[in-house]
Amino acid sequence: MSKADLRIAHVRVWTGENAPGEPVRLIDDGAVVVHDGIITYVGPCDGAPDAEVDYDHENVLLTPGLVDCHTHIVHAGNRSAEWQMRLQGASYEEVAKAGGGIVSTVKAVRAASEDTLLVESFERLNALVSEGVTTVEIKSGYGLDAETEAKMLRVARALGTPTMGPRVTVRTTHLGAHAMPPGLTDQDAYIADVIERQLPLAMTEGLVDAVDAFCEGIAFSPAQVRRLFVAARAMGLPVKVHAEQLSNLGGAKLAAEFGALSVDHIEYLDAEGIAAIAKSGTVAVLLPGAFYFIKEKQMPPVQALRKAGVPMALATDCNPGSSPLTSILLAMNMGCTLFGLTPQEALLGVTREGARALGMSDQIGTVTVGKRADLCVWNVSEPEELSYRIGFNPLRMRFWGGWVDDVEGPDDDYA
Repeated sequence: MSKADLRIAHVRVWTGENAPGEPVRLIDDGAVVVHDGIITYVGPCDGAPDAEVDYDHENVLLTPGLVDCHTHIVHAGNRSAEWQMRLQGASYEEVAKAGGGIVSTVKAVRAASEDTLLVESFERLNALVSEGVTTVEIKSGYGLDAETEAKMLRVARALGTPTMGPRVTVRTTHLGAHAMPPGLTDQDAYIADVIERQLPLAMTEGLVDAVDAFCEGIAFSPAQVRRLFVAARAMGLPVKVHAEQLSNLGGAKLAAEFGALSVDHIEYLDAEGIAAIAKSGTVAVLLPGAFYFIKEKQMPPVQALRKAGVPMALATDCNPGSSPLTSILLAMNMGCTLFGLTPQEALLGVTREGARALGMSDQIGTVTVGKRADLCVWNVSEPEELSYRIGFNPLRMRFWGGWVDDVEGPDDDYA
């Protein structure tokens, strides 16, 4: 069925266009009109053009579609046994040194077929979509060889096809520099493999939107990450980094040199790193799920980031080892209760700033004329209610490019 114009009327429109710290601005009794998947009108109902299809509501909230800008949802198996180790006092580093951590998931992913990965990952994706996510970033990083990294990224691309079910935009990130593969010890040689074999193979298949690295004492040094970023830049790929999660190696400052899309985790980010990312326009991605799950104590420097004007995104970091979280709404609550974000900042973090962290702020993230009609209608009236409740999903309707999607499965009809 060809697309038809639609109008979503009598809603309280939270556009996401106002600056952090400003009072929340809502368009009461507002309307949004869509043509060919693009927003063509945002404003009062009284001035809204007619449309072929009308969705009338009663004073409920409309926001941009939500963006989960940092996930590892393509993986196999789980690491509940390691979770029990942590409950008994083992640290993140101790688990990794004992042969657990990322490497245990690598073994499971290498053994899994693409079909198995697709089925398991779809369940996690569908959980996110059911809470209003319309765009998700998916990282590789559990293959650690050229063939398995490409396998993961093929699955990620497949998850973004409409035939899989609910329509969702998937952005892929190559994270070959996540950990050392089992049995290898030469980190420099492995980084060379990422640059010379892994990335070219994935690029040949059109599987890479960005390049990431884990810059940490248990992973890769700033010098090794720099080599990767130089190569990524030569390939025309934007970069991002897992940095300052467990210590401060200066990964964020390094990323800022390359105009990184985002620096993620950043609990140990210092003033020099904050100044660097503020100057580069790099987004700070906060991941409270991992902070909570591995019982970290070091808080990310939210107040300093806020003062420096650094945009702050928020994401689930859905992964099997340190953040088995598939609720973007809970991530918003955690961002407020654990990190001190305001509800306004939390909502901006999963809309406008999440889009910015993926280099997509010109397409999505706000309810703005000219942007894609990724929208959510909620059974609440105030924006802060989205981060206030725990274990409650108030999603009423979800639109992706103007298409109304059934979050339980595929829907071939536009309205």
